[in-house]
Amino acid sequence: MKKHYYSMNIEEVLGSLNTSGNGLDEEEAEQRLDKYGRNEIEKRKTVTPAKIFFRQFTSFIVIILFIAIIISLLVGERLDAIVIAIILFLNGIFGFIQEYKAEKAIESLRKLTALKASVIRDGNETEIDSRELVPGDIIMLETGNKIPADARLLQLALLQVDEASLTGESTPSKKITEKLDKDTAINDQENMVFMGTIVTKGRAKAVVTSTGMKTEIGEIAELVQEVKEKLTPLQESLKQFGKWLGIVTIVICAFVFGVGVLREYLMLDFLGLNNVTEMFLASVALAVAAIPEGLPAIVTISLALGVNKMARRNVLLRQLPAVETLGCTNVICSDKTGTITKNEMTVREIFTSKNLVKVTGEGYAPKGDFILNGQAAADSINMDLLLRIGALCNDSRLNRNEKWEIFGDPTEGALIVSAAKAGLDKAGLEKIYPRVGEIPFDSERKSMTTVHDYNNGKIAYTKGAPDIIIDKCKYIYNDGKVDDLSEETRKYILSINQDMAGRALRVLGFAYKELSGTKIQTGDNLIAQNLEKDLVFVGLQAMFDPPREGVKESIEKCKAAGIKTVIITGDHKLTAVAVAKELGLYREGNIALSGDELDKLSDGDLDKMIENIKIFARVSPEHKVRILDALKSKGHTVAMTGDGVNDAPALKKADIGIAMGITGTDVAKEASDMVLTDDNFSSIVNAVEEGRGIYNSIKQFVQYTLSSNLGEILVIFMAILIGWPLPLIAIQILWVNLLTDGLPGLALGLDPHSKDIMKRPPRKREEKIISRDVVYNIAIVGFVMMIGTLFLFYSYGTESIKAKSIAFTTLVMFQLFNVLTYRAKNFRINLKTSKYLVGSVIITVILQIIVLYTPLSSAFKTVPISFLDWVKIIAVSVSIYAILEIRKIIINFLIRKKAKEKTAG
Repeated sequence: MKKHYYSMNIEEVLGSLNTSGNGLDEEEAEQRLDKYGRNEIEKRKTVTPAKIFFRQFTSFIVIILFIAIIISLLVGERLDAIVIAIILFLNGIFGFIQEYKAEKAIESLRKLTALKASVIRDGNETEIDSRELVPGDIIMLETGNKIPADARLLQLALLQVDEASLTGESTPSKKITEKLDKDTAINDQENMVFMGTIVTKGRAKAVVTSTGMKTEIGEIAELVQEVKEKLTPLQESLKQFGKWLGIVTIVICAFVFGVGVLREYLMLDFLGLNNVTEMFLASVALAVAAIPEGLPAIVTISLALGVNKMARRNVLLRQLPAVETLGCTNVICSDKTGTITKNEMTVREIFTSKNLVKVTGEGYAPKGDFILNGQAAADSINMDLLLRIGALCNDSRLNRNEKWEIFGDPTEGALIVSAAKAGLDKAGLEKIYPRVGEIPFDSERKSMTTVHDYNNGKIAYTKGAPDIIIDKCKYIYNDGKVDDLSEETRKYILSINQDMAGRALRVLGFAYKELSGTKIQTGDNLIAQNLEKDLVFVGLQAMFDPPREGVKESIEKCKAAGIKTVIITGDHKLTAVAVAKELGLYREGNIALSGDELDKLSDGDLDKMIENIKIFARVSPEHKVRILDALKSKGHTVAMTGDGVNDAPALKKADIGIAMGITGTDVAKEASDMVLTDDNFSSIVNAVEEGRGIYNSIKQFVQYTLSSNLGEILVIFMAILIGWPLPLIAIQILWVNLLTDGLPGLALGLDPHSKDIMKRPPRKREEKIISRDVVYNIAIVGFVMMIGTLFLFYSYGTESIKAKSIAFTTLVMFQLFNVLTYRAKNFRINLKTSKYLVGSVIITVILQIIVLYTPLSSAFKTVPISFLDWVKIIAVSVSIYAILEIRKIIINFLIRKKAKEKTAG
């Protein structure tokens, strides 16, 4: 029977689950995991390997070929039937391996993007995979978290939860910790939180009551099963193109069959069943070889393998279509803190009253000195109060494992460290000044306030953006006295702030308000009680956050690739400009706008300026949407970063929404197209590079496949039109298809992409994968293959088996020289970067030699060919390599010439 934890008090809940506020120990958690199972919703049975394998033989044209095999057996052509069946089976194996790899790759991505949970184990807060949660675990929740399991609330601060996914209620539920009546409906269980719902405000501590299929959402699991994955736009367009090409190919093959049969009848005055069967087999085999049914599957494989490659470069793609869009990206809007900079904050300067104090020390180790005018600063009540506010108005913690580490926000961590350097331990301070209320930080107020017990009364500590804090202050703290904050002093403090910001320091202001005699209420009323009004200003703390290594080079790479980088930050404008100048991102003529300045601009004025704006500072999430609209109105394809709950609309609206894996909220991650596991700007650039490479590989495969298929169709079609015998029989057509579409085609996606891929401009959004240039290339290859193959077929006498063997081998070699052009530059191929392709070509040649010179030749109706024959075949087939390379040189010359003319003009 399910327990009603909402109707129990906190002590009863903890006792029933045999846990405590310090959480479970690891051993107990492992035992409970064995007992209750993983915390996950069971999925419908996934596609089995057997289904994937049999799916390779279900297409209409393959079924027709199976019927043709049966007919061959009935007329006594057993060897032909067996060989064709074996080739079809090998084709099926090849298709199965690739599709199975794609399924596994996509499944591994789901595991990589699994949510994390903040849990207390052995008395310490740590982060684990949410699937490892068990009943009795103590979890910590904060704004933006997706709740990982059903849980009973123990402590909270202004907690509100969006439960629309479970209850249908659009208004967030305000939570409490008190027990409720037994018959309370799920919509009214205000002391419970449920798996899959979202924390929209506040923070809380809760005990897990149910996991996995035992949760409320687990019990209605049929409603939350994953829907069938949609095809990407590229897959959809190729699928439609494949259908159209399939119809055209079937019509051509039907024509080949009809004309071939008619020719046999006119020549022999009768129709032999064997002749009809041979022509029917050849026509169907040609259709199997020519119809690119595998194109959408190959796109899936290329995307999935590429996405796995991206994961190794710290980028998790949540949506496959994002790979296609990455190649079009020409603007990256990036946050500064933690993305362009390291997010390893260290307090370097402190301003109190009229003193500017330097702080020494590196990293998070609480070791360092306070220097005033070149000497050790004497202890002062001003500095003591400033550091105390920084430590107490703070949700992070400083822990020492193998090294000193911050658990929580790095900016808050820096404040704890600066206090610890002065001997002020946060845990000790919290015992003396216990927190009794808070107003969490939000991007609108740009401040945070906590309320503490203090001298038989209460005191509010506030921190935030200096200009915001100054506006909230009426007084200033000066050596134990509280004076009025004059306009002159206000301007002086702001000038100190500007000086610090201009030296790339991140600055926070600190203030307090004594609440003695005031009755403090909990919940939302804290804001209504004007705790952030008429404050006493105490001082500033300025932190240095160094730029990440490699970011400057990545920004240069963006410039070379035609990608504009824009900084969007909540920091002071001068801080952002100083960092941008250091990275070569901000030059004379560029514009930096603050959120206030942006508000004063009309949409028309913003549109006129948007191309020159490099920095948006002190912006809110709503500003991000407006910036996006302005950039997109200019035709840009925009990638934008975000980490907060309120960033979700901008992330969804961006062409590529990028969430932070370390500092990002669950809401931001779920709204994004991709997640950076290291929060690093360079990883965005890596993703763009990989996206371009993946798209280029797919484009090359499509071009190679269609050009080779056209060559095969034209060889057979033209021979029939001329009145010649078939240059290739069914077995040979299928073998060519297996050989050339197999290893060489796959190798195009395995070898690393071209090094100059980030020296090209972004692809236009409207550009089709089968562009005019691709069509020209396909046509050239197809016609050259046809002319060369039929020329040798004719020169050896069209009736002999040797002539067919020559045509058969020529077609294979044509396709191999064709595929080599995709890795060639000025007739040269880099063996180091093309090892898979070159290796696949060598293996293909060896397999063709086996078919020609071993007993298999009788099955394939071939005869051995001489060295001189090989010379002729290579001399003819290498022509495609020469023609395509010369074409590339001419096109590149014309592009450079056009670019020079444009620059000169």
